[in-house]
Amino acid sequence: MCICVNCHWVDRCKAYHTVERQHGAPHLNASPDIEPNDPRIHISVMDLANGESGIEWDVRQCNSFLEDHGRWLRLRPGEELPT
Repeated sequence: MCICVNCHWVDRCKAYHTVERQHGAPHLNASPDIEPNDPRIHISVMDLANGESGIEWDVRQCNSFLEDHGRWLRLRPGEELPT
């Protein structure tokens, strides 16, 4: 899972904005203003049920990470946490 969902900066982070774009997800912020320090993005290739391939992007490490457990959920109340 992407550590960004529990990061204080998730709605202002350019790296998370890129992850949202790759997933085709709506952006928390159209114009993020924070360039994170040394984010490490893990990219996984998966087989999908219909014989196609999918790509999963997750930030697994970032020197700008500031824990704020549940931050994403508070920004998107009632929505399912991205996986």
